[in-house]
Amino acid sequence: MSSLLTSAPEPPGVVVWLTGLPSSGKSTLAALVARCLRAAGRHACVLDGDEVRAALVPAPGYAPDARDAFYATLARLAALLAGQGFVVLVPATAHRAAYRAEARRRAPAFVEVFVDADPAECRRRDAKGLYAATQRGAATGLPGADLAYEPPTAPDVVAHGGQDEAAVAEILARLAALRSAP
Repeated sequence: MSSLLTSAPEPPGVVVWLTGLPSSGKSTLAALVARCLRAAGRHACVLDGDEVRAALVPAPGYAPDARDAFYATLARLAALLAGQGFVVLVPATAHRAAYRAEARRRAPAFVEVFVDADPAECRRRDAKGLYAATQRGAATGLPGADLAYEPPTAPDVVAHGGQDEAAVAEILARLAALRSAP
């Protein structure tokens, strides 16, 4: 037992927040980064915004106050896990810069990734039918359609869609630099 107590401490965790329009590739990119981290022996988890929404009871809504509460909860969950040494990948639109600023403030370390994708391409890839529903008037409040999306002004990494291998490499390099920082 004493050898367990004297082993090297776990490196501090970090929150990697992937923001971008719906269907820009945030979840795909997060999964790629998580797979690389796990292959390297790092403790990584993904808190996908859609999956977290589906897990919460009661389910959060999309009205402005409900979105504010949801993103505050997501930022706190991510910081909680990062505080335990995890690399926490958060693919979530977080359409307001204030949501991402709050997540940065709470996290022990933070990397903001802007998944920059052409809006027309996002609409084309619309697997959930969100853009189409908004266009028909069946849904409202979709960032990038009928709700403003505030892109980051100085993201740590810019990815071009979810399959951007150069962005994956840059994210991994930033995480390695954070891990070795005193």
